[in-house]
Amino acid sequence: MKPGSRLKSTVCDAEVIVVRATADMVVECGGQPMVADRPAEQGAIDPAHATGVMTGKRYVDEEGTVELLAVKAGKGSLSISGKPLVLKEAKPLPSSD
Repeated sequence: MKPGSRLKSTVCDAEVIVVRATADMVVECGGQPMVADRPAEQGAIDPAHATGVMTGKRYVDEEGTVELLAVKAGKGSLSISGKPLVLKEAKPLPSSD
């Protein structure tokens, strides 16, 4: 998995672009691995991984080794090896005082 790669969910409409990751990681959406080309038929979303993906948001892991940009929303949630990814917090702007 390389930065700039586009991944598509096999269980919902979610799509992400890889911003930062290591080569051996497998990104999951809705409990199933994401792929480069979406299959013709969608699988079922695991209810434990169904919090959703929001367009335009960045998702990261706790260690900060993975960052994904959601380019299409979906009903599944993003994870790596079953560990959920969380929304990246915006950096506060410096005050102008």
